[in-house]
Amino acid sequence: MVTFKQKSLRNFVFGAVILLLLNYLSGFFFIRYDLTSEKRYTLSPVTKFILKNIEQPIFVEVYLNGDLPSGFQRLQTQCKEMLDEFQAYSDYIGYHIVNPLEGRSSQEQKYILNALSEKGLQPTDLQVKTYEGTEQKLIVPGAIMGNGKLEVPINLLNDQIGVPPETILNNSIQSLEYNLINGIKKLNKNRISKVALISGHGEMDYPYLVDLAITLDENYILHQLPLNGEINALLEDSSGTVEPKYDAIIVAKPVSRFDEKDKFVIDQYVMHGGNILWLIDPVIASLDSLQEAEQALVFPYDLNLEDMLFTYGVRLNNNLIKDINCLPIPLKSGQMGHQAQIQFFPWAFYPVVHPMAQHPVVRNLNAIKTEFVSNIDTIAVKDVKKTVLLKTSQNSNLFNIPATISFSMVNDEMNPQLYQSGSQIISVLLEGKFKSVFKNRIPPLKGFTPKEKSKGSKMIVVSDGDLAKNQLQMSSKEPLPLGYDQFTRQTFGNKEFLLNAISYLTDGTDLINLRSREIKLRLLDKAKIKEEGFKWEIINVVLPIVFIMLFGMLYFIYRKRKYGLFK
Repeated sequence: MVTFKQKSLRNFVFGAVILLLLNYLSGFFFIRYDLTSEKRYTLSPVTKFILKNIEQPIFVEVYLNGDLPSGFQRLQTQCKEMLDEFQAYSDYIGYHIVNPLEGRSSQEQKYILNALSEKGLQPTDLQVKTYEGTEQKLIVPGAIMGNGKLEVPINLLNDQIGVPPETILNNSIQSLEYNLINGIKKLNKNRISKVALISGHGEMDYPYLVDLAITLDENYILHQLPLNGEINALLEDSSGTVEPKYDAIIVAKPVSRFDEKDKFVIDQYVMHGGNILWLIDPVIASLDSLQEAEQALVFPYDLNLEDMLFTYGVRLNNNLIKDINCLPIPLKSGQMGHQAQIQFFPWAFYPVVHPMAQHPVVRNLNAIKTEFVSNIDTIAVKDVKKTVLLKTSQNSNLFNIPATISFSMVNDEMNPQLYQSGSQIISVLLEGKFKSVFKNRIPPLKGFTPKEKSKGSKMIVVSDGDLAKNQLQMSSKEPLPLGYDQFTRQTFGNKEFLLNAISYLTDGTDLINLRSREIKLRLLDKAKIKEEGFKWEIINVVLPIVFIMLFGMLYFIYRKRKYGLFK
């Protein structure tokens, strides 16, 4: 007869064997369950694919440690959990979280901040709301990712002008997976995409395109080339198949006419699957011309691209947009002794655009500054999908040309009643099978059989070439970072927009679609917390103790009644 002691021992051994067996078998199977409604802890398929194909160790140093405000503690926690998820899919990922400024002298902190700034990580001094009011913290919300040979800076805070801090932090958390896996992808690329800057038509060049060119060169194989009417400038014959030489080309603010041969080269590049970022100024207007005269004439460029863009699905209009939501410009307002008095005046011809579309290229982007921008009309074209990426504010107006402009226009009243044209489109994404502008026409180049319809291409059209232009420092004339305005000392989202655009055109939709991930912001009602906080603290502390005591009493009564019968 089996005794109670033997039975208990047998059950214990049997249970232990089952647990050890399950633990052993779990090494061969990998299962994780995400019970959150928005699946915030579930990595995308493209992320898992990249992680499983890492071929060398990658280490991440995250600069989010120390006495941080609560919002940044949440960002730190989410970053740690994201990297833990990465480690679950790859043994090549390592990380640690540090505070680079902790325990350092003022001189050392200054040196560290300068070093991180040169690598692309800017310190942030934000006012964070607390119970007592606001709290200021100087932190470096970023990370450096490296594989021993290369380093990639990762900005973890997606700063946005005019957006509450809580929303900025939430948007930054939403972008964590994209920012981190995009850095890993850069370090682990087997094939680097090729991008070409088209020249030969007065396109923007040094020194105004320096920052964009340097940034692109860090991530892509970047070439600058004139077309010269040669079909092999953009196309190559690979094993009997004509294919694009470049994953994307950029046409950045041309000012002279495209001849038919160059148009044919670009058109056939599109027909064979090439992708284009168009940065086009339809009209001639600049502050430089106003510096030399009291007023300047605004008139259209003769670029000879109208028929091509119209065939693809857009029309860039010969006008300028004025917007109440605009950038100020510095103007001389008087003289005091030998020193000029400078004041800032809102300049309606410099709209500041807040991206509102939910497309991955612009989602959660900072405001974008523009200069003398025109509006775009979309044209109904079969098999071409159009997505509006950027629009001006509702308080916009159209300034028809030819006309003259002058600095005296800064005195015009910024009355919303005078700005009733509504939002104006300034950037459009076109995707699909484009029709050739040379269809049913004699091709300008002989010896090449043209295609009349593309097999599938993408292009992004922006009606402002200056969107890619970096400013020059006033005294030294050195190029400043793209998107930084030295007069307002604000950094706009121009660079991020252009990099997202090129990433979308070259890498496809899988990786960039990570920017569409949405994590709902569930903020507590601070007024209610202040009013009822003590009550809920008491409930949370006392109620569990009451339940435990009640359970103990009931369990005691139950045991006394059950085993009291044997007395």
